[in-house]
Amino acid sequence: MIIYNVTVKVEKEISENWVNWMQNEHIPDLLNTGLFNDYTLSMLLEQDESDGITYIVQYHCENMEKYNHYIEDYAPIMREKAFIKFGNKFIAFRTLMKRMN
Repeated sequence: MIIYNVTVKVEKEISENWVNWMQNEHIPDLLNTGLFNDYTLSMLLEQDESDGITYIVQYHCENMEKYNHYIEDYAPIMREKAFIKFGNKFIAFRTLMKRMN
């Protein structure tokens, strides 16, 4: 199992709209690619929120081939949609993990 982990710091003023957009547009669009089979959306607790609220989205896929297909064919479009919607009011960084159990 491959876990595509996206950590996003979102300015407070857009956080509610961002979460709504993630749950109702972005995540369904990503799952509709057929390359990921599950996800988890979380909010970090006990963090300094003066610069924004930190969220973590973990998308689960079966193998590296599916992940690479997403990165090559879908990721640029998905990222562009986020920037069109929210501009520079968020920052994201991505990591890749392999589930060991």
